Amino acid sequence: MERRKKESRPVLAICYDFDKTLSPDDMQAQGYIQSVNNGDVASFWQEANELAVKNDMDSNLAYMYVMVEKARGRILLTKSSLEEYGSKVMLFPGVETWFKRIRRYGEEKGVIIEHYIISSGLKEMIEGTSVAKAGAFERIYASSFMFDDREVPIWPAQAVNYTNKTQFLFRIEKGVLDPNDSGVNDYFAPEDLRVPFRNIVYVGDSATDIPCMKLVNSYGGHAIGVYNNVTSDKTKVFKMFKENRIRYFAPANYEDGSKLDELVKSIIDRTAANEALEEMYYACKEECSER
Repeated sequence: MERRKKESRPVLAICYDFDKTLSPDDMQAQGYIQSVNNGDVASFWQEANELAVKNDMDSNLAYMYVMVEKARGRILLTKSSLEEYGSKVMLFPGVETWFKRIRRYGEEKGVIIEHYIISSGLKEMIEGTSVAKAGAFERIYASSFMFDDREVPIWPAQAVNYTNKTQFLFRIEKGVLDPNDSGVNDYFAPEDLRVPFRNIVYVGDSATDIPCMKLVNSYGGHAIGVYNNVTSDKTKVFKMFKENRIRYFAPANYEDGSKLDELVKSIIDRTAANEALEEMYYACKEECSER
């Protein structure tokens, strides 16, 4: 099981939803649904939602079930084919170079930048994207399948929904990254936390991100709402801002010099200054305890 210890330099963890945060649309609706449902995206989601309601079923398990059922007799659904569909998923402007650029900026400021995905989408499809293949993410926490020896999905392995997303923030905070490691429940003194919540950024686009956004905000972190710059529909981010779910909002434009780029760089600057002060505080605390 992967456990990470506290670094000698501060770590800033930037956590992202995927659909409509890094990509303009649901990943399943960018090729997969079209290939199994005669191009009818709306009826696919309607069928999945009705299945969930009828069976008191988690909505993510429902869409995963429908994905498998729709594939029967139409396409060969495997881990490799899901990754191939993922490779065709569109990304917002600047996403391709964002992760490396922001890490580089952090290095200049003495801050380690780590990027994480926390998504209800499919891990296998996210792993097929160009950015994931380039090693952009420390971890991808997302819904996923268990596969047989022929790479055919036979059972859900993980179902990540809007409420259980929050567990992964605690895992990142403590450096207990394996989803099955119960050490996430262990007590950590504030000074021993690898990534305290004040050094966590959560970037999302909708109500399914609210539990994570609220949690990050409540503990001094930075929740950012993004919206599609093409449609310029700010309805969701306005609502989340007014309800104190997010501290900031910006277009989902990840290009150098964009509003989002400048915002995240400002957070990195603040993190560097804050952590210098925290070090001074704990040094004073240690000296005082010796008297």
